[in-house]
Amino acid sequence: GRAIEDHELVLEVQSNWVMEEETKLYFRKNYAKYEFFKNPLSFFPDHMISFPSETNAALSHSGILQMFLSSSTYPEIHGYLHAKEQGKKSWKKLYFLLRRSGLYFSTKGTSKEPRHLQFFCEFSNSDMYMSLTGKKISGAPTNYGFCFKPNKSGGTRDLKQLCADDEQSRTCWMTAIRLLKYGMQLYQNYMQPYQGRSGCSPLNITPMRSISENSLVAMDFSGHRSRIIENPTEALSVAVEEGLAWRRRGCLRLNSHGSPIAMSNMGMSIHRSQSWFHHKISREEAQRLILQHGLVDGVFLVRDSQSNPKTFVLSLSHGLKIKHFQIVPLEDDGKLFYTLDDGHTRFTDLIQLVEFYQLNKGVLPCKLKHYCARIAL
Repeated sequence: GRAIEDHELVLEVQSNWVMEEETKLYFRKNYAKYEFFKNPLSFFPDHMISFPSETNAALSHSGILQMFLSSSTYPEIHGYLHAKEQGKKSWKKLYFLLRRSGLYFSTKGTSKEPRHLQFFCEFSNSDMYMSLTGKKISGAPTNYGFCFKPNKSGGTRDLKQLCADDEQSRTCWMTAIRLLKYGMQLYQNYMQPYQGRSGCSPLNITPMRSISENSLVAMDFSGHRSRIIENPTEALSVAVEEGLAWRRRGCLRLNSHGSPIAMSNMGMSIHRSQSWFHHKISREEAQRLILQHGLVDGVFLVRDSQSNPKTFVLSLSHGLKIKHFQIVPLEDDGKLFYTLDDGHTRFTDLIQLVEFYQLNKGVLPCKLKHYCARIAL
């Protein structure tokens, strides 16, 4: 699968498909699409990137981006990748280098001498795809595959398939190739929603704060004027009080229609209507879904635990990795609670838990920011 860039026309992309191909379009939020403009240091690790010798080694945040977007210079990305040999089922580990003229591999170890470099691919007439099932279908050595497909392709035989050893290196390669192929156009796509705001000139590469980070705050509307609740403890107590009142009203409404529902049963199932909850999906499916939404800090979903049917799991992206935290049910004085931290912080249902960690990091590495929708079509 590949993401369609903002400047691309969907019908033009579709016109390049071969009639026999079973190709589909999915409309899905991609939170990582321009994340490298906000935090380039996370996308380009030191051991994979080299700058021209005349460049100062200690480049600033915006300096790295300026070099990627420059028409005259381009950082060199280098490292090992597994490449599928053309017409064979075998894979070979080679040392690759990405330069402005294209992607090359070394025929002699890690040598960068021109006589040892062999051309592998250029990108003007091909599109880059992330491999979702390369290990299963093509026998790739890892799950971190990507490939290049010519615009006018005769089928899978024309694919140039590669495979990285981990997610960080795959992200680095794919991000650098996107920047190489589209250059300043990507930055213009990224800046378009902010055009007209002060301090947002095309050459002023400043990381924008996510709107979602500003919108998730606890508010108190009980007085003549509303106020933001800064104290996390007060915010939690208000959330608990409002949640219980809302549930009592909900139960009264249901009972008035002749459908009595016990409070405990309602608390156990109320999360099923939430877009962030995924019923009975595996750990692998959760990781794949988060990956499709983008490895940005705070992308999350909640799912049933496969190992323990009475518990739930919070799957969360942080630091280009996906981590899983067990949500444990806890019974105290005849009441059921849910907790992530061995009972130190308790919630009457999963909605309360998610809302709390959207406002407070707590025991998690970061706040919950972007949920993965159940239906992403």
